[in-house]
Amino acid sequence: MKLIVLDRDGVINIDSDNFIKSIDEWIPIPGSIEAIAKLSKNNYKIAVVTNQSGIARKYYDKNVLNAMHNKFRRLLADKGAKVDAIFYCPHGPKDTCTCRKPATGMYQNVEKLFGLSLKDSYTVGDSYRDLEAAMAMSSKPVLVKTGKGEKTLIDKKEEISANQIPIYKNLANFVDNLLK
Repeated sequence: MKLIVLDRDGVINIDSDNFIKSIDEWIPIPGSIEAIAKLSKNNYKIAVVTNQSGIARKYYDKNVLNAMHNKFRRLLADKGAKVDAIFYCPHGPKDTCTCRKPATGMYQNVEKLFGLSLKDSYTVGDSYRDLEAAMAMSSKPVLVKTGKGEKTLIDKKEEISANQIPIYKNLANFVDNLLK
């Protein structure tokens, strides 16, 4: 089974330092829905793993988050595709939990759901904590320059270089290269 793990904000949809707080603010990055559809049509299982501390901060609630994810699923369905799982951490940065990236709890849940190790999978993220969690799970980390990716590339250049993490313009660019 081929599996791809994706971060959400900054990889699939446009990110904001002010948080994505409503269904109207959840706007796909150009090409991301089509890229996920290509993965789905090429028999990849797709899991989204996302920190959503806006819930803990009371910027939005789980119903709003579910509405955003339903919008995402509808956009994929319109392309004849689907996401197989969405895991989110509702906790804030100061909360003690095992799910908030770079912790690996959500990734362990992906392994349990699909009954496999993430060892041969790719994890696509725009922040170093996405990449750290991927490496901790022996998944292959990939950095995209969208979202916080450019800042991550500047702030963590040495770590990214030392770990030989591939860098792509965006999710669509990564998927096109993967499927070649």
